[in-house]
Amino acid sequence: MIPQWQTGVVQRIEQATPNTRRYWIELPEIDSFDFKPGQFVTLDLPIHEQRNKRWRSYSIASKPDGKVIELVIVYVEGGLASNYIFSEIKEGSVFTLRGPQGVFTLPENLDQHIYMICTGTGIAPFRSMLHYIKEHDIPHKKIDLIFGTRKREDLLYEDEMRQLEKELPKFNYHPTLSREEWEGRKGYVHHVYEELSSHKQQSHFMLCGWRVMIDEAKHKIVELGFDKKDVHLELYG
Repeated sequence: MIPQWQTGVVQRIEQATPNTRRYWIELPEIDSFDFKPGQFVTLDLPIHEQRNKRWRSYSIASKPDGKVIELVIVYVEGGLASNYIFSEIKEGSVFTLRGPQGVFTLPENLDQHIYMICTGTGIAPFRSMLHYIKEHDIPHKKIDLIFGTRKREDLLYEDEMRQLEKELPKFNYHPTLSREEWEGRKGYVHHVYEELSSHKQQSHFMLCGWRVMIDEAKHKIVELGFDKKDVHLELYG
């Protein structure tokens, strides 16, 4: 069943990175917004005459927690939706959205090693999942979050992920930069999960981000000897 459209009110906006903003959106028409970590909402924006060309979907970055959700949105040069959001949406702005939707969610049982592999705002659903696991003390095996960006200034939620590494048992955070020298990992996400998964134990791979990364990762993971049914993905663009 497709969720009904409802009103969203922008409660707060924060510049997260040079080209990314965090938006906290209140849903005043309901008592609680129930969703599974990893799901998304669709915004109906006044950017086109045809309704389906006005729709843009964004993963929910916050954990299920009442009637306020957080979205993290990147500015895309020439993008109708992001240009409208960045130039027109202010605190107090009202628009229409529907959700939750999507099946990019945690496995029913977290009894396998889980690799969360992402680029850019693809970290959003994983942030929701990790906080949910911690808050509900859900039993799990090892979880590795591999997050690729160009520069350190692009690392969304860096301090938060490092704190989670201390507080959530068996969770490890692996940021890697492709365009900047630093003390951490360098290069793309692929060499990181290739190294970490060399044990060849049964694992579940979750991919979220740009199509180029995901297409390459799907092939590499199968080449490493894992089954394609162990790969779950969410494409951005």
